[in-house]
Amino acid sequence: MRLSLSGLLFLLLISLPSGKMVRKLRTCTALKGRCFFGCRVGWTWVAFCHNILSCCTKMKKNLPPQVKEP
Repeated sequence: MRLSLSGLLFLLLISLPSGKMVRKLRTCTALKGRCFFGCRVGWTWVAFCHNILSCCTKMKKNLPPQVKEP
């Protein structure tokens, strides 16, 4: 019984992924964006902020014509 339990524990430990596969978590400010409830016209959605907000970055090219309206 003791041998099978230690063998099972060994199999569980070697099946865990190594630390190389851990993803880096980047904040919205690191992505040079801002958090909104929805992206404004002329902004592009990048990621989620605080689970409910949207991280948006300002578009640099191909701006829609609505951006220039007052």
